[in-house]
Amino acid sequence: MTGEQTAQMLTALAVLLVAVHVMGNAFVRMRQPRVIGEFVAGLLLGPTLLSALFPEAMAWIFPDSGPVAAVLGAVYQLGLLLLMYCSGAEIRSLFDRGERRTIVGVILGGILVPFLLGLLLISIIDAGTLRGPNANPESFAIVFGIAIAITSIPVISRILFDLGVIGTSFSRIVLGAAVAEDVVLYVALAVALGLAESNQSSPFGLPAVLSPDPASGWNIAYHVAAETAFLGITLLLGPRLLRRTLSVRPNFLGRVDPLALQLALMFAVSALCVVLGIAPMLGAFVSGIIVGTAKSEAVIQSRESIKRFSFAFFIPCYFALVGFQLDLLHDFDVLFFAGFLFFATAVKGASVYVGARLAGERHPTALNLAAAMNARGGPGIVLASTAFGAGIVSRSFFASLVMLSIVTSVLAGIWLNRIVRSGRPLREERTADGANEARAETPLMS
Repeated sequence: MTGEQTAQMLTALAVLLVAVHVMGNAFVRMRQPRVIGEFVAGLLLGPTLLSALFPEAMAWIFPDSGPVAAVLGAVYQLGLLLLMYCSGAEIRSLFDRGERRTIVGVILGGILVPFLLGLLLISIIDAGTLRGPNANPESFAIVFGIAIAITSIPVISRILFDLGVIGTSFSRIVLGAAVAEDVVLYVALAVALGLAESNQSSPFGLPAVLSPDPASGWNIAYHVAAETAFLGITLLLGPRLLRRTLSVRPNFLGRVDPLALQLALMFAVSALCVVLGIAPMLGAFVSGIIVGTAKSEAVIQSRESIKRFSFAFFIPCYFALVGFQLDLLHDFDVLFFAGFLFFATAVKGASVYVGARLAGERHPTALNLAAAMNARGGPGIVLASTAFGAGIVSRSFFASLVMLSIVTSVLAGIWLNRIVRSGRPLREERTADGANEARAETPLMS
């Protein structure tokens, strides 16, 4: 790398870092999710604004090829892996909470119905302009269904925290359902990515060794079986192996630096996924879940250190680089997006509402759950960026997917903020005999 290239790289990283934190804090002050501000920072730096106004200067800072582009690509990939790792680590405390009947109703309504209706819609409309170069009907249909069904854990949890209701039964229902949804949908996304890779001319790992016939349907069966088996085996054996590794004397790395051990685990499991033909993001997600089960104080402190540094640099830069790829001036179809937004929010909201009502919740609570579960935020952007990077979706549909994540998150925040500030309950508590009682849950903070 030459001196000029080194200067370009350092300038690009400095500009990204300042932009994401300035815009992130600005959105927090406007009571909007920080992640949206980070994405907007990249959007402003890219072809939508600054690269269109100052093309030569921005091309010097953010070149399309060469060592600097390679470094930014590595930051992008590491940001995605660390985001998935941190999201997985947060799951440890959400599976054993109460309100199971409502959670089950919201999960069934929030995943199954939107996903199936998404598949139905894509079988009716002409999706030729929405597909990317590596898409086949199965991989694109899976991505489209996920886009309708996904909910954001980081965004909705941040909204609930800012509103001071993070410890209430309403927040436990929302986060418990969102966790289960994300586990299922990330597995489905890994299947779609695997199917897209099988369309490419040079497959890698176990799928390349097995060399299946694409026309036989073997690809779908393999990827569904591979992701399901990987998830089941790693979640069953991973926590036990980690506990044994931490307790044995030869575990030099874990004793000297538990933080390095966690990063090594994430990289190793993610690399194993690549060999198996599974998206590496699923490996990082599972690694976070495994590490989240550890009770060692050293592991917990190291995990928090990884989160602090990741959310200070890699993860914000990842979202900014997603926004940097987006050109709203040329790739955004406003009319298509309006219809897509209406369909996605109506289907997801109605499905969650019906699921909550069938679980025994009253009308106002079901409406609030429907609004909260519609926030797609970070996971929606992850879906858009990974599907676009794998060639499953076109550039125009990539823009619509990202904007869907942003708009639904903003709408969810506005709805919940209005309810809390009006003094109405987000969820009506239940009396001892099971009846609903219209009593507001007290916010934890103003």
